[in-house]
Amino acid sequence: MKDFAKKVIGFLKSKKVDYGDVRVVKNKEETLRVKNEKTETAFSEESLGFGVRVIVNGAWGFASSSRLTKREIESVVKNAIEIAKGSSLAKKADVRLTKEKIYVDTYKTPYKMDPFSISLKEKIGLLLSISEKMKKFKEISLRESNLRFYSDKKVFANTEGSLITQDIMESGGGFQATAIKGNDIQVRSYPTSFGGNFATCGYELIEEMKLLEHVEPTCEECIKLLSAKPCPSIDKATIIIDTDQLALQIHESIGHAVELDRVMGMEESYAGTSFVTIDKLNNFKYGSKIVNVYADATIPRGLGTFGYDDEGIKARRVPVIQNGIFKGYLSSRETASKIRRRSSGAMRADGWNRIPLVRMTNVNLEAGKWTLEALIRDTDNGILFKTNRSWSIDQRRVNFQFGTEIAYRIRKGKIKEIYKNPTYTGITPIFWSSCDAICDKSHWRLWGIPNCGKGEPGQTAHVGHGAAPARFRNVRVGLI
Repeated sequence: MKDFAKKVIGFLKSKKVDYGDVRVVKNKEETLRVKNEKTETAFSEESLGFGVRVIVNGAWGFASSSRLTKREIESVVKNAIEIAKGSSLAKKADVRLTKEKIYVDTYKTPYKMDPFSISLKEKIGLLLSISEKMKKFKEISLRESNLRFYSDKKVFANTEGSLITQDIMESGGGFQATAIKGNDIQVRSYPTSFGGNFATCGYELIEEMKLLEHVEPTCEECIKLLSAKPCPSIDKATIIIDTDQLALQIHESIGHAVELDRVMGMEESYAGTSFVTIDKLNNFKYGSKIVNVYADATIPRGLGTFGYDDEGIKARRVPVIQNGIFKGYLSSRETASKIRRRSSGAMRADGWNRIPLVRMTNVNLEAGKWTLEALIRDTDNGILFKTNRSWSIDQRRVNFQFGTEIAYRIRKGKIKEIYKNPTYTGITPIFWSSCDAICDKSHWRLWGIPNCGKGEPGQTAHVGHGAAPARFRNVRVGLI
């Protein structure tokens, strides 16, 4: 793959393009699902190909192929150049890139157990055991469990001199119990919803999650929801958001909002723009003084962790919100040049046949000083929300509504009962400005989201979010 990349760069240089790069990517994916004690999915896929970007006449061109041959190098490069020339006829301004360091390097995800070396018998056996254990609870009508593993080997090279080899490994999974009584359907998931938790590591993550040990308490709580009271509607409530739900809150109301291509209208028709316009940089109050958010592609095990992005920018940690003030975007070499900053190293593509886009890495909320127990004791009247069930947010990332699988009523500093079908709504900067307490590092947890959609044609990014439970005041709960 490395020798092939060098040949592509050599040919690009012979064509005297203003800039050119190539990604040679070999990926492998395995997905296993069990539903009601039956194997529903045992899917494995491998893919190999390369994609070439060029700048010619001040415009981008991109082309790709699954055939790694000398003839195909010539064809793909010529196609990319022709596309760039065609695009230049409609350009509003020349593409300009930030000046960045040149790297010749390798990177590999640290892991102990290669998940692809674990037998299917063992992996499916675990999922079947989870399902069998859930079956003991007659009220649980739907029993689902899954595992997913992903390997991404790629070589990046550009005409500036960078040559980078990376080997990324991802693992994850979880299970979900569904209880049905009449028209009432309740769900509880472990370790979180929408497939579970995911990280850049090996099969050791699956063992660490101890899925079988959490089947009984998860099913028991799911059954209790059938007889629980619906969450009340309150105009101005004090709420605590647990770490797994807060991860999605960060994703939707901060992560997507600070993608600089959205802000500039380069990504609009599929997923909207952003309210965080350039005039807000360094002066806009995004949250309260205790809200500190950073994007960090270097943090161990983050699903958005790597050595270099798909423009060859070394992984780094960049501030997004400091003491409540908006400080930085997720950016590419092109978008960062427009605001005279360095790229944040956030350009990524979900395969060799897709052009890189500005994507989240690991967008994390820094821990505070509270223990969860102390925070609950300090809350006289509130509601604790846990595990996402639904979400909705407008095209500029301002107005949102979230529903969770469960909520816990807090009265006089103690959890008194559970609620079903809880929801809360808010306006992004007002909501984050109402944050008055964040739990400490002992409660901080990193979550992986493997299904972040963006772009046309659509691309799926694997991103991470770290958070500890946090408290928010005067939040609208339920339907008012």
